Amino acid sequence: MFQKNMELELLIEDIGIDGEGIGRVEGAAFFVKDAVIGDYVRVKIMKMKKRYGYARLLKVISPSPSRVEPPCNYYRQCGGCQLQALDYAEQLHFKERKVRNNLERIGGFHIEETENGKQRILFHPIIGMEEPFFYRNKAQFPVGTDKEGKIVTGFYAARSHNIISNRKCCLGVKINEKILDIVISFMERYEISAYDEKSGTGLVRHVLIRYGFTTKEIMVCLVLNGSRLPQSDSLVQELKKLPGMTSIMLNVNVRKTNVILGEQVLRLWGKEYITDYIGEVKYQISPLSFYQVNPVQTKKLYETVLDYADLTGREIVCDLYCGIGTISLFLAQKAERVYGIEVVEPAIEDARNNAKINGINNAEFLAGKAEEVLPKLYEQTGLCADVIVVDPPRKGCDEICLETILKMQPERVVYVSCDSATLARDLKYLCDRGYELREVQAVDMFSQTTHVESICLLHRKDS
Repeated sequence: MFQKNMELELLIEDIGIDGEGIGRVEGAAFFVKDAVIGDYVRVKIMKMKKRYGYARLLKVISPSPSRVEPPCNYYRQCGGCQLQALDYAEQLHFKERKVRNNLERIGGFHIEETENGKQRILFHPIIGMEEPFFYRNKAQFPVGTDKEGKIVTGFYAARSHNIISNRKCCLGVKINEKILDIVISFMERYEISAYDEKSGTGLVRHVLIRYGFTTKEIMVCLVLNGSRLPQSDSLVQELKKLPGMTSIMLNVNVRKTNVILGEQVLRLWGKEYITDYIGEVKYQISPLSFYQVNPVQTKKLYETVLDYADLTGREIVCDLYCGIGTISLFLAQKAERVYGIEVVEPAIEDARNNAKINGINNAEFLAGKAEEVLPKLYEQTGLCADVIVVDPPRKGCDEICLETILKMQPERVVYVSCDSATLARDLKYLCDRGYELREVQAVDMFSQTTHVESICLLHRKDS
């Protein structure tokens, strides 16, 4: 019935995982980029399957009451902020609903319902931001050339590696624009070439910028297709003039790959790291460090984790997928001992160093896969944690890891997730085998995008 190039009108009723609007006509669902909930639109079908299709937005016939004017001129081209045209209150409502729906549909949980006297699941209102722009403490800008051969930097267009020239991102800190101006001006003055992905030639690939929201310290790291930057002293002299400049680094990446950073890091000037705080805990952040990009919301997230862990000072805690120890060190303030496990060895080195600079002696960090290290800890030492915290990648926890959690039988499990679908799957696994879900808290860590962070508290049923 529906065919490619056919035009139709529809009401947008939902949002997809990539921020596209979803409308339905005669039993078929259509995904429409740049449409928001409540829009009545005219679209053109670009691709049609049996029961769903993809359509291009032709005209907003009647705009949604929740539609707003995006502050970024490159919003539609870039695709990094999928929800920028949606009122922020509606963004929060969408994210809250997304987490709830995944828990109910995938996990089979009944939110805020009491059945046969069972423990009620508390689903708390999402924690939003007072200022949902300019919140990112890290930005990675690709460098290339346009059709006229002029050096450009900005962001990749959605689902492509074409650079949208834009030095003023509404999510990054405002100093980023000045730094990019200096870098590009330097490259033009000394005829420093930009990297070309197709040929693998050219020198400067990316500009990485890190900013300490508490300390105001700045790191600039140029990712090079080589190990030497000509006339680097001139660049250093200009960047040093910026207030807060602390570290100027080079990262060597000579591989023909989409991976941004290489393994070798060289110091041009200043320290090899910047520092920042989450709460009272101080962290050293290098170019390769994993560190949450939204420090304002990270503090709220970690405070929720600490609240759910309900520590009295006598507990043994395991923190799986611990990164540079951000959550581990937060927990160590109130636990007897914390064991952090992380597969990335440089992150473990950072975690140990962060423990040292904070004078925290009750945190031990182990390198390796959580699904391998945790079973060894349990089988070889008989370690039984009172509380286990997991903060896995998007794919969720490995089943072996979940099995070991069940064997260790902690009283409480605190699950931090950036993907509520895999979260629901893993919670179902644990709750089918002796645990019950008590509380859920969503946190808007990535405003203007479709991503949402969640924290869940599980209790052992017989505890």
